[in-house]
Amino acid sequence: MADAHQSSQPGASRLSGLSRSRLMKEHLILPPEHGAWIWLAGPFVVGAVAGKSWSLDILLCGATVLAAFFARQPVTLLVKMMSGRRSRRELAPVLFWLAVDGSLAAILAVTLALRGYTQILLLALPAVPVFGWYLWLVSRRAERRQTGVQIVAAGVLSLAAPAGYWVAGGNAPGLPWIMWGVMWFQAAASIVFVQLRLEQREWNQAGSLPLRLSRGKRALLYNGFNALAGLLGWVILGLWPIWLAVGFGLMLVDTIEGVLRPAVGARPNAVGIRQGISSGIFILLAALSFSLI
Repeated sequence: MADAHQSSQPGASRLSGLSRSRLMKEHLILPPEHGAWIWLAGPFVVGAVAGKSWSLDILLCGATVLAAFFARQPVTLLVKMMSGRRSRRELAPVLFWLAVDGSLAAILAVTLALRGYTQILLLALPAVPVFGWYLWLVSRRAERRQTGVQIVAAGVLSLAAPAGYWVAGGNAPGLPWIMWGVMWFQAAASIVFVQLRLEQREWNQAGSLPLRLSRGKRALLYNGFNALAGLLGWVILGLWPIWLAVGFGLMLVDTIEGVLRPAVGARPNAVGIRQGISSGIFILLAALSFSLI
């Protein structure tokens, strides 16, 4: 009996290890679009800093936002399985993480509501049709490089700015929506520029100056508009300190350099790291600006 018991232990251990290895695969847990993290965390940080009051409720709200964001990945994988894009061999792990993320998001959201932050939950309503649009594209194998849906989704993620502001004690009526617009415009310009850099990777050569400018005109337009708006908002309207205008100006300079020096043959990671640094600098300057209002 002892021998039989001992011989069963390695088998049980192997089964347990196999189960854990199936559940803990990164693609089941984390969304693959790494840039989306900063378009979610950035607005939330800016809003929380502008609110000027720190409490555990900020962590609670951040955890709620992250749980809902995590739930997106298992839902996406489930749609891919249902539409025949992926094998159903990972159906059980996908359903497990969907249950975990969904339950956690629901519990945290109810907790927020009970603590008096019901207005924050209303910010999730625009996410429903946008996420539905994205899942429809996923079912048709058409979600890649969809700049339009990415920009709209960035607007939804930027609603984390009002959420962070309210939970941090902010009560100015117009400021959270100004922050939302600023962070959305920054994310939109960032998305367009990243798409350009990814396209440049596939070019055979940089091309002539007029050709480079023509290919980069959309990115230049978005970032040029933001830089002008940042300058006017500081000088004429007095909506924010100079640091926000500096942030938009640095993004324009980065875009101009990226248009003039295409990323021909560059690695995707290099494009992502560069944009992460650019967005991180902007977030710091935006947080500084709104904290001074």
